[in-house]
Amino acid sequence: MALQTALQRTPSTLVDNPVLFVPVLALTLVQVPQLLLQSSAPLIASLVSLAASALYLVAVPFFQAGIIGMADEALDGRTSLSTFVAAGKEHFVSVFVVYLILLVVNVALGMIAFVAGIVGVVSLLGSLPTGAPDPGGVNVALLAAVAVVVLAVMLAYLVVAFLIQFYGQAIVIDGYDAIESITHSAGVVRRNVVSVLGYSVLVGVLAGGFGLVIGLGSALAAPQFGAGAPVDPFVVSMPSLGAVAISAVTVVLGTLFGGFFGTLSVAYYRELTA
Repeated sequence: MALQTALQRTPSTLVDNPVLFVPVLALTLVQVPQLLLQSSAPLIASLVSLAASALYLVAVPFFQAGIIGMADEALDGRTSLSTFVAAGKEHFVSVFVVYLILLVVNVALGMIAFVAGIVGVVSLLGSLPTGAPDPGGVNVALLAAVAVVVLAVMLAYLVVAFLIQFYGQAIVIDGYDAIESITHSAGVVRRNVVSVLGYSVLVGVLAGGFGLVIGLGSALAAPQFGAGAPVDPFVVSMPSLGAVAISAVTVVLGTLFGGFFGTLSVAYYRELTA
């Protein structure tokens, strides 16, 4: 019922407050240079991507707090960009702290999975025949243990992401601090596991579809270095028509998806905690 109500309220809220798309559009436009350079100067695009990642580290918490504040206000009537700025400033520190905590957790889990994967690869390569009389066999027990570790890490990541996905709403809407927002979000999810699971699946499918479209488009627009004249990856040339098209699609779909999801997440959280 909470998800159904949120889905019903979100479109009308966006129609009445199209300004909700403006911050999302601005954040999406930051990705355009990287997408255009990907086809004309891949190495420079990598450097731009690194710079954008550093920018996102600071910009995303501000953006997250601001869009939640705007959506919360819009659900009760009208909102404006001044609300975005005010909410971003007021709640930046708390959201940033949780963002850093999640980043550390993700890096730690990723390192565990990476090390386990390396151990598995080394074990598999070491068991391949080398021409010796007794080349040995695959260490099945070790590979099974590695697989269990990797699956456990993936499950841990999904569980953490599932439980604390409403920390931003808890901070901006209900005024919790960084640590309290984590425990509050986990409590909300535990009390509404089935509903939140359905919500998460819906968002995951939408995000997966968006990512698939952009990924396929980027692959088609990427330069083919093995065919035709040699390409200097350090020289910036005019972006291909495909790269321009993919950039345009990314901006449009990213803005629509971001605005819709940002508003839906707030409407859904409010229904769960009403």
